[in-house]
Amino acid sequence: MDNKKQKIVQSAIHVFQEKGIEKTKVSDIVKGAGVAQGTFYLYFPSKLAVMPSIAEVMVQKIVEAMKEEVNVEQAFITQLEQVVHVAFKITNDYREIYALMFAGLASSQYLSEWEKIYEPYYAWMQEFLNQPKATAMLRESINVEATAKLLIGLIEAAAEQSYLFDKHDEEKANQKKKEVLDFAKHALCQ
Repeated sequence: MDNKKQKIVQSAIHVFQEKGIEKTKVSDIVKGAGVAQGTFYLYFPSKLAVMPSIAEVMVQKIVEAMKEEVNVEQAFITQLEQVVHVAFKITNDYREIYALMFAGLASSQYLSEWEKIYEPYYAWMQEFLNQPKATAMLRESINVEATAKLLIGLIEAAAEQSYLFDKHDEEKANQKKKEVLDFAKHALCQ
């Protein structure tokens, strides 16, 4: 992402959080980005067109956090715990952006881009699952590509329920995290 586009996306995140999607104007976004309104339209045809780029930023944050915090030297189950922890932490830390992103994508034609946006996360999860699959730690029948998508969906759905939809309760969030981990262990392992 080039510098001007990145400034627009970062400004959009901030302004959408502050004003909400409906009240945000393109002029608010460009003011925060320090670019001309015409520059905005070089990258995006409308304010909602920024949503896929916001989603890309969030996917990048997730993948970077996974690479930093999942210790590949640990046992697979420990790594799986770290994956679940990171996903819950990112969702909690950026819950306003997630809520904004989902609202913006759902209210636009850009929802169809979701699979493409998530490709780096899917690729990371496939890589994560390939090693234990190769060493027969995972069930032989597992399709790594499909399982990577399902595992991400499971973890994210539980994290989103905990931090976006339910009243924030850390004890309940920890219980969901434990249940997701138990479910994933039983589903994946021999």
